[in-house]
Amino acid sequence: MWFTKSQEAVLKELNVNSKTGLSTEEAKNRLEKYGLNKLKGKPKKSLLQLFLAQLKDVLIYVLIGAAVINIIAHGTEGIPDALIILAVVLINALVGVIQESKAEKALEALQQMTAPKSLVRRNGEVIEINSEELVPGDILIIDAGRYIPADVRLIESANLQIQESSLTGESVPSEKNADFITSDEKISVGDKENMAFMSTIAIYGRGEGVVVATAMDTEIGKIAKILDEDENMLTPLQIKLEELGKTLGYGALAICGIIFVVGMLQGRQVVEMFMTSISLAVAAIPEGLVAIVAIVLSLGVKSMSRKNAIVRKLPAVETLGAVNIICSDKTGTLTQNKMTVVKTYTLDNLKDISDERNQKANVDETELIRSFVLCSDASIDGGQDVGDPTEVALVVLGDKFNLEKNTLNAEYKRVGENPFDSDRKLMSTLNEEGNKFRVHTKGAIDNILMRSNRILVNGEILSITDEAKAKILKVAENMSDDALRVLGVAFKDVNTEIAPEEMEKDLVVVGIVGMIDPPRIEVKGSIEEAKRAGITPIMITGDHKNTAVAIAKELGIATDISQSLTGSEIDSIPDEKFAKEINNYRVFARVSPEHKVKIVRAFKKQGNIVSMTGDGVNDAPSLKSADIGVAMGITGTDVSKGASDMILTDDNFTTIVHAIEEGRNIYNNIKKTIMFLLSCNLGEVLCVFFATVFGWAMPLVPTQLLWVNLITDTLPAISLGMDPGDKDVMNRKPRDPKESFFAEGAGMRAIVGGVLIGILTLVAFYLGIIHFGDVSIKEAKDGTEIVTYGRTMAFIVLTFSQLFYSLSMRNSKKTIFEVGFFGNMFLIISIIISIILQVLLISIPPIAEMFKVTALDPSHWGMVIGLSLIPFAINEIIKVVTRGKSE
Repeated sequence: MWFTKSQEAVLKELNVNSKTGLSTEEAKNRLEKYGLNKLKGKPKKSLLQLFLAQLKDVLIYVLIGAAVINIIAHGTEGIPDALIILAVVLINALVGVIQESKAEKALEALQQMTAPKSLVRRNGEVIEINSEELVPGDILIIDAGRYIPADVRLIESANLQIQESSLTGESVPSEKNADFITSDEKISVGDKENMAFMSTIAIYGRGEGVVVATAMDTEIGKIAKILDEDENMLTPLQIKLEELGKTLGYGALAICGIIFVVGMLQGRQVVEMFMTSISLAVAAIPEGLVAIVAIVLSLGVKSMSRKNAIVRKLPAVETLGAVNIICSDKTGTLTQNKMTVVKTYTLDNLKDISDERNQKANVDETELIRSFVLCSDASIDGGQDVGDPTEVALVVLGDKFNLEKNTLNAEYKRVGENPFDSDRKLMSTLNEEGNKFRVHTKGAIDNILMRSNRILVNGEILSITDEAKAKILKVAENMSDDALRVLGVAFKDVNTEIAPEEMEKDLVVVGIVGMIDPPRIEVKGSIEEAKRAGITPIMITGDHKNTAVAIAKELGIATDISQSLTGSEIDSIPDEKFAKEINNYRVFARVSPEHKVKIVRAFKKQGNIVSMTGDGVNDAPSLKSADIGVAMGITGTDVSKGASDMILTDDNFTTIVHAIEEGRNIYNNIKKTIMFLLSCNLGEVLCVFFATVFGWAMPLVPTQLLWVNLITDTLPAISLGMDPGDKDVMNRKPRDPKESFFAEGAGMRAIVGGVLIGILTLVAFYLGIIHFGDVSIKEAKDGTEIVTYGRTMAFIVLTFSQLFYSLSMRNSKKTIFEVGFFGNMFLIISIIISIILQVLLISIPPIAEMFKVTALDPSHWGMVIGLSLIPFAINEIIKVVTRGKSE
């Protein structure tokens, strides 16, 4: 632990002299030993490997099997049908390849964050080298504006401040102190004052340090390793589709076997039974299911992009609907990532500061704000904040009271200064004030009070009393308890220019300000909405515990500090105990990237579906570990975006709540689609199965079944996937991720619908046969005009009943009259198109011959339409009856 050792011990262990640095030869030897200072990753997969990976799915295997069986059964005549099936497989695989090739850019982004050049001391001289050539033991020169190219133990520091927000999540720069040493080996990254880390940037002061870790051994390297772990976890939808594929595949084989045995016992021909079994296999498998689910998800992605949420991985859309834990980074996600003055205090006058402009101030407040602005090096240039966030907050405060920085600088020219020093914790400037000069000093209020002998009260300078000091310190303490950062300010007038060391004596204290990175205005309402929907918001941050809890209480995430833990406290709890107690906590503060991953995994271990939002490099591993990783599009780093499943283009926490609502509706639509397809296929299976058992000719041939599965069913199925969202969806708890597609009575409804469709199709076949009057149903032989007519009747009833039944599938509880016939115009149009296609198919002789159908007698159209409406009508009646009983 380099941060627990003195500079001398570190230099001795690394065998280097800080005055001369490494020799060229020694640096070369160490480069061979440690390798280039460059982040590494796994070899990229080729496009062929990505393509083959997309085919590793049970439903895909079943589809390919169906295509092969079709060719075996029909020879060259089966090739067109097989090509249709294979086209579905190919399109699905290509979509997957495109999605995956866009993903996993996190490591590349991390590699780009290393600094291209570094200043080091070698052979006693300071030279500039390529950062990749840095080795442990190199003496690194650090000055403002330079990226830190490796992990460094500081050996010298002078007012050094490093912006570590991408690594720690803190919006305020970290003050560094080379002399700092601790015996606590478990302190967080943000508390290691004597260390500087790769990918951070020095923004103030200067320093020197010895490189202690390069490449994958750095803190950023540890993140890279986590991102590079091959954890391609399946989403709940993928798991269910895989299980469904296995069930359908095994079911198809079982049905084929049963029918083959039944046929043999009936004394039928082997070839005939083989053809029958093929028909059943085709009927049992919803060939378009994989493609339809992909299309529904894609449509959901497009819809969400219009609502500021870009989904990078299709299955993530559905997973959103099951989310019941949102782990969110604080800085920039729940807060504005912008320090803001929220309170001012002059003696006996505590004031809350709003975001309004042109505010009025009394004489003491005006002097307080004017001194703060003049004693600041920050500026706001063209709407861009330039400088330390704390000083920017003071300049913004001045703007709110019409005390604009540039105007004040022009009127009260700065002629001298005493820069900020971490020991004094003060900064002073000397400005012209008419014919005289005024010192403005800001910093820690206790240090200011020690240097003050007077106080400004109602515009008058009076001697300061112990009582006045106590009042100021009490207010400062209260502000600190509210997690505000407190700064004090004082001034004094002098007749001539004075030296810096004379500036901070005999000061006139004016007052203090309290500032914080405030919550986003809209977030509180979104958190309330999430909680109503059964979703628990969790704050995970690198910031201090008190600050985090204060923000969490204000937003309604936590109620008191007992619901919080720090990173060091997490380390002291055994993993198993931590996972069991994880649901007791709402705030995790002062945590490292490893802690964030541990927290996410602990929540997942309790059966939760976890979403993690964040924007920094430090968030990337937890974004990848979560079920849904959500990155910020504006403030987010390329690393966090690359590791995420979804990106919010407006950086608004509210958008994720809307995305969850969209995800719930999309899952419901996918479920409708799957249940509709399974009902239809069950009807087809039962129709063929019972015809075989009864010893009838086949009522449907494989070509007809493929037409129904790939064409007639597909349009309504896709349209169900585009159904408008249920307005009440966010008033219900998240669904159990283990919940089956068949839960909440969906399975029984699918069976009822399938049985009705199958029986009515058989009835239509029977009515079509006996229409001729001189042949019984068992005497009708395949290939005759009688069977062709019966098949046409069955074919029309099968397709029409499925089309009408799709209307009833729009809502499992409300009837179509309550939902509205025209609430989903896509479905209405798809039904009309499918009916037209069906009529054309039996009316055009060459096509009718291909599908073994014929034109219907006009008198039979009323019969087939009447039969086709029965499943729809019965399902609507069941809704009314079951709802009446539940009420």
